[in-house]
Parts: sequence; C-alpha cells; structure tokens
Amino acid sequence: MASSKPTDEDSLLKGGQKRSGVGGGCTNLDEGQPLRRTWSSELPPNMTRIVLVGKTGAGKSSSANTILGTDAFRSAGRMSSVTKECSKETGEVGDRQVTVVDTPGLLDTNLAELTVKREIAKCVNMSAPGPHAIVLVIKVGPITREEMSTVQKVEEIFGKDAEKHTMILFTCAEGGIEKMLEEANAEFRKILRRLGNRYHVFNNMEKSDRTQVLELFDKIDEMIKTNQGSYYTNYTYQQVNEMLADRERKVRDIFEKKMQEKEASLLTKYKEALSSLLIENLTLEETVLEKENRIRELKRKLSINRDRDLKETKRYFAALQKDARQLIEQIPDFENLEGSIKQYA
Repeated sequence: MASSKPTDEDSLLKGGQKRSGVGGGCTNLDEGQPLRRTWSSELPPNMTRIVLVGKTGAGKSSSANTILGTDAFRSAGRMSSVTKECSKETGEVGDRQVTVVDTPGLLDTNLAELTVKREIAKCVNMSAPGPHAIVLVIKVGPITREEMSTVQKVEEIFGKDAEKHTMILFTCAEGGIEKMLEEANAEFRKILRRLGNRYHVFNNMEKSDRTQVLELFDKIDEMIKTNQGSYYTNYTYQQVNEMLADRERKVRDIFEKKMQEKEASLLTKYKEALSSLLIENLTLEETVLEKENRIRELKRKLSINRDRDLKETKRYFAALQKDARQLIEQIPDFENLEGSIKQYA
C-alpha cells in the first residue's frame, strides 16, 4: 500500500498499532484520518456487505447461516469446530446480492496479537471497499462488563466513525429480549443510544423464518439511509482497495506466466514422446503399410492426450485467474504474495 501520506493506517497490515484491550494488541483502522464517504451508486445497487463481529460463542456463524439461508459457515452448533479465521460467502436475500464476512472472536481477550492482526487484515480485505453494516452479535442473557466493552473494541478495530454503521444483533432460541433490555443497566442503555438504538433479534433455530432476515435488512437499509446512502470506509479501506486491485493484477499475471510455462513444458514432453515413438517403431519388423498405420494411430492417441492435457491446464489456470480476488483476500499485505500462491502453481 504505497502512499506519500504516512499515517497510522499504513501500519494496519504491516505491523499494526497496538492497543490494550483486544488480545493484547488491536489495530485501529482510522486514527486521525478524515472520513471519505463512498456512495452506494458506485457499486451494484443490490449488493450489501455485512461484517459480523463478536465474542466466541455469541452466534456469529449461526447468524451468518441464517442470513444466507445456508450452512456455508461452521458454527458451534455443528459437529465441526467454531470459526477460527475470517471467511466470506455471497448469496441472495430477497432481490439483492449479500456478502457476509464471518470473523473469529476478534473481541476475545485471549487471542494472540499476531492472530488478531492477521484476521483483522483479512476482514478488511474481504469487506473492501467497505461494509454497509458492522453487526455486533451478542447472545441474549445478562450483559457482562466485557460485552459492554465490545462497542469500544469495534471502534478500535474499524475506526472512530464505525459506530454510525454498527448495529447489535441479539441471538436467542426464543424470546427473552424484552426482559434483557428492561434489566439492562444505564451503561448498556447508553451504548444502545450511541448506536442509534439499532438492534435486531435472531432465532437461529428457525433459519426458515425469512421474515426475521428481511426485517434485519430493513433496519440495515434504514441505517444506510441515515448515513446518506454510503457504506463505511476510511483512509485504510481506500488504501486496501487499491492494494487488492494491484495484487489481483499481479496474481493474474503470475498465473498467466505459469500457464504459458506449463503449456510449453507439455508441448516439449509430447514432442519428445513422439520422437521416442518413431525411433521405437523403426526397429519393428512390419510392412511399410503396417508401420505407417501403427505410427498414425500412435500419433493420433498421443495428440488426443496432448490436447486433453493442454485443455485441462488452461482450464485450471483460467479458474485461478477468475478467483484471484478471493485468493488474495486471504493473504494479508504483510505476507509474501508469490510465496503464498506457490502451492497453486
């Protein structure tokens, strides 16, 4: 992320600014930089990007699955382990395309600093050019002091203006939210007011209840409207978006070069195989016609295999090029690009 304007944002993926509060160190995406609004009309109007954050066990992955109506994300309610790294899935809700970024427990205090740094970087990559909604997931029940500090931690991770784009999603099996809000202390009520009293409730046991999902998007749309039709962005998100575009071009070029090398190698391989075939058949005691027919058939089979290998090689690298953006989103800026994609080529 080259820039002539050195700021704390530049440290996001290249070292991180330490903050006491999240895993021994938290990276701030917005430290003293003016917020630049980016209008939704610059993107497909029916695309909504959502980032789910919260403590481990709050129900982030289950909520992501409820939103998309699938089992795309691993959740604590399934046999597989809970989310340990950021992941992104895209689906359709109503008449819109929705991208959901599920995060590990970035708000947990027991995560290693390097893990926090890496997953924050991936979260930003996956939600670039910026999320329409940062959804803080909290399980219905007595509010702990640690949970009350999560809004501050969201600000520490995403930036000082992030709360304008943040809402709370309470998860529960059935009911309980009214009693919880009635018994909430003054500090938690103050947090809700800071977030514009934006909250919603999911029953993740009722994934087929699409009304609860559509009502969530009604509230997200209202929040976007309040933010003058914009998604959340800041200096770092802008830099990351430029970085991703640059890295995507580089990855496509790398895969194109690798494909050409593989094609040349295959052609050499089959050329050598043809030469060996001709030499071997010269020693056979056959009539000229028999030998010509045999060589013709062997050439035909060799040609079929060559064309098949070339076609599959082109298909493989074309798929890699098509998915280049998704691939680089998994690679933080502080990790070597070519080294990270070496396994694919």
